[in-house]
Amino acid sequence: MSHKTYVLDTSVLLSDSTCIKNFTGNHVVIPMYALEELDRMKRFTDELGKNARAVLRYIDSVKTAEFESGIKIGNDVTLKVFVETRNGGKNGFPLSLDKPGNRILHSAYLMKEKGDDVVIVSRDSLLRIRAEAIGIAAEDYKFLKDSFENLYPGLRRVPADKKHIDQFYTGGQLDIDLKDFYPNEYCLLKTSDSEVLGKFNKKKKSLEPLIKTQKDIWGIKPLNRQQECAVDLLLRDEIKLVTFVGQAGTGKTLLALACGLKKVFDEDVYSRILISRPIMPLGKDIGYLPGTKEEKLYHWMQPIYDNLEFLCETTCGEGNGVETKNYIMESNKIEMEAVTYIRGRTLPKMYIIIDEAQNLTPHEVKTIISRAGKGTKVILAGDPSQIDNPYLDKDSNGLTYIISKFRNQKIFGHMTFETTERSQLSAKAAELL
Repeated sequence: MSHKTYVLDTSVLLSDSTCIKNFTGNHVVIPMYALEELDRMKRFTDELGKNARAVLRYIDSVKTAEFESGIKIGNDVTLKVFVETRNGGKNGFPLSLDKPGNRILHSAYLMKEKGDDVVIVSRDSLLRIRAEAIGIAAEDYKFLKDSFENLYPGLRRVPADKKHIDQFYTGGQLDIDLKDFYPNEYCLLKTSDSEVLGKFNKKKKSLEPLIKTQKDIWGIKPLNRQQECAVDLLLRDEIKLVTFVGQAGTGKTLLALACGLKKVFDEDVYSRILISRPIMPLGKDIGYLPGTKEEKLYHWMQPIYDNLEFLCETTCGEGNGVETKNYIMESNKIEMEAVTYIRGRTLPKMYIIIDEAQNLTPHEVKTIISRAGKGTKVILAGDPSQIDNPYLDKDSNGLTYIISKFRNQKIFGHMTFETTERSQLSAKAAELL
């Protein structure tokens, strides 16, 4: 089998610092222009800067005298840094060389002219279009991508007979095919005139009833089947990782916060609630904010405070929400933190809510989940169809990636929300706009 030559664009190196090793049995080429871009990015303290530094350190650790001709680095991968020989011309290259992306394309063009089977790999859709336009094969980086459209919704509707409903209520084994169900996936058994909701128990290979709550949870109750399943996932302490996907107003954050208040303040299962969101503005940024870290975070966490005040008012009555919210905040059992500051911490016995998780990279989500100590539960909520991070899409974001990777784990549960419950106006906006 002939080897392909994969030319990596800077966007790939910045999205996954270990990407070089993922092209088993082929040649990997990094143009010198890409290294120069990494050098400019390495000073930043965010995920992009961290990945830039990691790639440069790795290349430095494996460099040898044969760098330009190619060196074996494992996984049957040959790594090469391509240095363009300057001869004053473009060698028939049809694009301007005043843009870094075009200069990387030029490197791929020169390699193809020499007879190599070249494929340029880039997260930049425009660069891929340019490559194809000049006859160079181009691919998106697929190793940290999973199809958002193929994610399982978490709730499956199954036609059933009355005997199945009777068997479920009596706790017997159901005579329906559950072989392809994921752990903690929910099933709505429907007959012509009734229906019943259950959760698939992978160990027992049968459906089990949802946890029954005697009253509302901090003033709210589930309003639809997806919300019922979501509350069940949140109340089960054996399920350590929960993901929610849905449009704005479907109740993802509100339900997660309400169940967190119940678990921390009413049942004392967890010591604290830690809530975090990516610092990612919608629309044009307003610039730097004055004040301490807490004062800066207040504005980013305003949706969380709004939900908290709503729950407090619903529980204690209108007019008492602010006082109750202040009591909760003064208890030091709720912590607001930027995702940036979670790295390096160990977080035992905590109830962690990560809102707007679709704006996180797979590596950032991995960093957050790996911080979870003993007795900690993590909830990731977001909408992959509404991404503000320019380097991610609905298939490559961390939320989609985690759902795909964890779906067969018994400590994981997922729910996709379909109905907007915030208001009639919000529901119509989600439907029409």
